[in-house]
Amino acid sequence: MADRRHRGGDPERLADALGRFMRGSGMAERIKQTEVLSGWATLVGPDLAAVTRAISVSEDGTLFAVAKSSSWMHELTLMESDLLTSINRATGNRPILRIRWGLMR
Repeated sequence: MADRRHRGGDPERLADALGRFMRGSGMAERIKQTEVLSGWATLVGPDLAAVTRAISVSEDGTLFAVAKSSSWMHELTLMESDLLTSINRATGNRPILRIRWGLMR
């Protein structure tokens, strides 16, 4: 039979242990950073959300997004500073540093 030694202390709630792990590993900040994907329409507004889509966020803070046309891509590139300000209100300690635009297919 396996040796089951008690490590001491009272049992801990799984949610508390998982929360402590997430904070200690930096994973909670990474998850917060990627919430940009699900909150895209709210962060950029309905007009831009109608012609764009957020695709992914790399660990180095690059957001990959697509636009409906090359003219929109150009316009959005000019708006990058304002978009980053809006987006980073939601990312916490791990901001989006740049946006790379592609064309929707």
